[in-house]
Amino acid sequence: MTDPNLVYTYAVLRRTPEATAAVTHLRGVAGEPIHLVDPAAGTHPLAFAVGHVPAADYDETPLKAHLDDLDWLESTVRSHHAVVAALVGCGAAVLPLRLATVYHDEDSARQALDIRRDYFLSLLHRLTGHLELGVKIYATPDITPPEADTGAGQEQPTGLGAGRAYLSIRRRRQRRNEEAWRTVAQAAAHLTETAAALAVDRVAHSPQRGSLAGPGPGTNVGNDAYLVPADRVDAFRAGVLAAAEGVPGLRVEVTGPWAPYSFALQPEPEPAA
Repeated sequence: MTDPNLVYTYAVLRRTPEATAAVTHLRGVAGEPIHLVDPAAGTHPLAFAVGHVPAADYDETPLKAHLDDLDWLESTVRSHHAVVAALVGCGAAVLPLRLATVYHDEDSARQALDIRRDYFLSLLHRLTGHLELGVKIYATPDITPPEADTGAGQEQPTGLGAGRAYLSIRRRRQRRNEEAWRTVAQAAAHLTETAAALAVDRVAHSPQRGSLAGPGPGTNVGNDAYLVPADRVDAFRAGVLAAAEGVPGLRVEVTGPWAPYSFALQPEPEPAA
């Protein structure tokens, strides 16, 4: 009889007594208990943190439908992250896997773990003792990207020569905004250099727009992840915020720490069938 469940993998980590204890009471994206899957015959110290989830939700076709359901997606992301965060909390070096990385069964998961053993071990060695922090840089709302400067909402002169006067006002306004934007861009670049000097690695993500940029005011002009030694997290946060303090037109958020999602390349899952 075919097993109606698939194996959902959350992370790669070294099997330790602490990691084994950490998964004992964890529940995953489908409310399933989490456990560790070891390699075949104990050939190396790695393990997958996994749970068994229903194929009716996580097989390829239903999963695609679920990913269009924002409520389902948000709940799944939160549950996935909660498992990873609990593993990080036990002091383990963790390689988080991408959302909905599934295998047909535990033997398939073991095979994937064995195939990428050397890669996982080297990456875990590099990331041990490090966490990820995010730095988001915003230009304040009164400074807009030049291409977004339309002049909307400005008073327009009327009467003789109004067109010429209006164009002159628009040009002056655009020049002031462009100068302010250049100043902010230079300050953001300096802040990025400062943050990079306080970290051991950096991944530049695309600036966010709309609701993804968060509830705060302004235009997101920087959205980077930094790999920081665990014992320097507070110093990193303080250094970045101090560098941004008093810079006109600039607002900065430092988020985290998290598991190093941005620094763990993800293995390709075996297609579920």
